[in-house]
Amino acid sequence: MTHPHRGDFAVDARLLRITALAAVIGALSTVAARVLLDLIRLFTNLFYFQQFSIADRSPANHALGLWAIAMPVVGGLLVGLMAFYGSEKIRGHGIPEAIEAILFGKSRMSAKVAVLKPLSSGVVIGSGGPFGAEGPIIMTGGAIGSLLAQYFHLSAAERKTLLVAGATAGMTAVFGTPLAAVLLAVELLLFELRPRSLLPVAVACAVAGFARPLLMGSGPLFPLQTALPGPATLVWCLLAGLLSGALAAGLSLSLYRVEDLFGSLKLHWMWWPALGGLAVGLGGVLQPRALGVGYDVIGDLLHNHMALDMVLALLAVKAVIWVIALGSGTSGGVLAPLLMMGAGLGAALSHLIPGSDPLLWPLVCMAATLGGTMRAPLTATVFAFGLTNDVNALLPLLATSATAYGFTVLTMRRSILTEKIARRGYHIYREYGVDPLERHVVEEMMTRQVQTLDASLTPAQALQSHFGPRQAHRAFPVVHGAAVVGIVDRDAIRRAGAAGEATLGAVCAGRELVIACLGENCRSVASRMARHGLERLPVVKDPQSLELVGIVARSDLIKPAVVHYDEEEKRERLLGQGAA
Repeated sequence: MTHPHRGDFAVDARLLRITALAAVIGALSTVAARVLLDLIRLFTNLFYFQQFSIADRSPANHALGLWAIAMPVVGGLLVGLMAFYGSEKIRGHGIPEAIEAILFGKSRMSAKVAVLKPLSSGVVIGSGGPFGAEGPIIMTGGAIGSLLAQYFHLSAAERKTLLVAGATAGMTAVFGTPLAAVLLAVELLLFELRPRSLLPVAVACAVAGFARPLLMGSGPLFPLQTALPGPATLVWCLLAGLLSGALAAGLSLSLYRVEDLFGSLKLHWMWWPALGGLAVGLGGVLQPRALGVGYDVIGDLLHNHMALDMVLALLAVKAVIWVIALGSGTSGGVLAPLLMMGAGLGAALSHLIPGSDPLLWPLVCMAATLGGTMRAPLTATVFAFGLTNDVNALLPLLATSATAYGFTVLTMRRSILTEKIARRGYHIYREYGVDPLERHVVEEMMTRQVQTLDASLTPAQALQSHFGPRQAHRAFPVVHGAAVVGIVDRDAIRRAGAAGEATLGAVCAGRELVIACLGENCRSVASRMARHGLERLPVVKDPQSLELVGIVARSDLIKPAVVHYDEEEKRERLLGQGAA
């Protein structure tokens, strides 16, 4: 039997409007990404070279001597003041704050965040903070999407879509990885997979991807070509994945231990970023290349241009100053530092794996560390591919990222992204699937044989015929011919009789008629029942004729849950049945 009113997806004409807005947000987020990168370069030149310039220079090349220790301290102090007098939401690395706004803040973000987040991140990273630009641009792009949605008075679900569209478009603009950005939305931010969200996000990322060459250049950020791997590579991928997962878990646990230490201080949190900046400054004296974003360092690690002792020293210093600085509550991103530390692990591992391409292991460990830390293996795999355009590495990337992901899922309750939110009293369950109520429509669950009351009956007649000792239901639909005009229960009829109303039709005439239609899914009907506080809804053929075809009760909506229970919990043995 075919159902002409049922389709694969629930869509309406508003999808086109939201998608058009997402395209605009994609362009705006690309501009915001360019502004953020220019701010980072501007403050790098101001702090380390005393020049008003946006030239791309590494803080490692400064000539300040020991005065360089003071630069991250000053940057941290400025950010603490911005957070205290501006908005506390600029603290942190961006993605947890975006998730919290989506799930618990109805996707509302303020104009202050859109301005102060890139400014504060520019100050922190420009003064040597060991962070990337992706976290700040996710918050900034998200704020742009949220503000535009608020301006057009959109719903919370539509605001979420545009917030995520802005966030992922910003990531696309920074890294040139639109497909990975869409996967980031699916694995981390949207908490659903529907056309109403996937299409606008994909369009925003596509717009940002096409606009990026106009503002920031084209091509992969770290072009690389590794050799085609053989079957034996799988064993080493499993080892690399386990080590990357262990590194991801260690970094996550260390970060929140440091946050706890800062939280135990009697000093106001406004001063914490300055203390974190002191650790960064001292680490920069030991390893100047650990300062700043470090894209040049990531490129050197991926191409194995660094000696083993230098790699180990850089990895240790970067990990320590990153954990301390981020734990202090300053502003900065996690992706670039994780890429660097993962690539450092792979560069060290390449010296121990015989007979394989040494360029492969920094790349796969980079992706696996990211995937394990964020628990987003598909994003990490495609992200690494987008950064390098290395097709040969796709299979090792997937195997290694999946292994690291499995390691952290089995050994850690929460990720680096959700632990912070959990500490604020919110629990996030990151598994999601199709709601059983959305897999079924009303006509599958409703009762077709319906006892009705004629609209011409008086309240006294209705009480006598349907609400006596043999009453079958708590409420009954009232019909005029074949059309439903309302639904009444015993209390409503008694009140109508006391008020002297002549017929049930008159009783229903002054009430809102709440109905369900044949093609509606059970989720929307359940939401309508909850909103109106009802236990039963009449089901009509269509809203125009209001022809009654059935009735659906709360108890009917439990039936899909029973099917779901059988699928998830019932253990069955099918092979060999009936063979005896």
